[in-house]
Amino acid sequence: MKDKIKVMIIDDSAVVRQTMSEILNSNPDIEVIAVARDPLIALDKLKTIRPDVITLDIEMPRMDGITFLKKVMSTNPIPVIMCSSQAEENSQNALGALEAGAVEIIRKPKLGTKQFIEESKIIISDAVRSAVAAGPKKVKRTASSPISLNVPPKLTADVILSGKSTGVIETTERVVAVGASTGGTEALRMFLESLPANSPGIVIVQHMPEKFTASFAERLNTLCEVTVKEAANNDTVLRGHVLIAPGNRHMLLKRSGARYYVEIKDGPLVSRHRPSVDVLFRSTARYAGKNAIGIIMTGMGDDGAAGMLEMKQAGAYNIAQDEASCVVFGMPNEAIKRGGVDKVLSLRDIPAAMLKESAFY
Repeated sequence: MKDKIKVMIIDDSAVVRQTMSEILNSNPDIEVIAVARDPLIALDKLKTIRPDVITLDIEMPRMDGITFLKKVMSTNPIPVIMCSSQAEENSQNALGALEAGAVEIIRKPKLGTKQFIEESKIIISDAVRSAVAAGPKKVKRTASSPISLNVPPKLTADVILSGKSTGVIETTERVVAVGASTGGTEALRMFLESLPANSPGIVIVQHMPEKFTASFAERLNTLCEVTVKEAANNDTVLRGHVLIAPGNRHMLLKRSGARYYVEIKDGPLVSRHRPSVDVLFRSTARYAGKNAIGIIMTGMGDDGAAGMLEMKQAGAYNIAQDEASCVVFGMPNEAIKRGGVDKVLSLRDIPAAMLKESAFY
């Protein structure tokens, strides 16, 4: 029998510690082996135990989460998931935690509807599996699709947009659709920093909680020649501009005449995520067709694989990040296995290939 994933939970809220423990222990492949109300207690416990994953609050008494994270990464690296409230002021700190070596950001579980609780189980449990697959900091491993939970079946993009095709009006304008998950924040930074100011319009789904995508986009905007923003409903997709799907909302590419724009929608988790890459890619297949370029980057699971195949069948040119440069090779690997990818490239080679295909040069 395969060993269970061992988790330590660090949070100053007893309710959060209990809720997280119940969620994670409900999975047959995950076991909470320790909890701590602050980082100093956690450091003491780490002298005698070795969890596979740590979930870590940001704001805590005696020592903040990022200080603890840096200490762990410098002395005894363990995959860490930052577990934050939705507070706006925490978003910049959480992004700083990713730079310091955290693997994922998730929202703290809270009381809510049955659907919300079931979604929290999926997101939190999958984040733990992703963290193990990613390993501490820069360790890279191949990952299979996540193990199913006792929750409703994984939904496809059909729940947001039917698979029925409609005709695409001829145009010469290219549009780029990108999907990423675990390890994607750094991969997207490297990708976007390499692009010139008049690159094709780009739409991106990065798996990230709400509130954090706005801060992520603002940070990228200060680093890149292209203009980067969190997408709002009806935003036009323009050359030299990048739209990032808001956390906890699906984003679809749409078209009116020669104008591409985005629609931001609520809806259930698709391929276990909201926003979902499959939703973006299906809408891109429908409304951009052969005018689209698809890029799928590092991430756990298979979100985007079905949608990328639909893009290819509609005439798009698709690129997958290679295993060597991925933090987790799950999403690109699934897209490759399903036959939706034209080219497999290192992260450093993707920008030039995308520009060449878009007839930039």
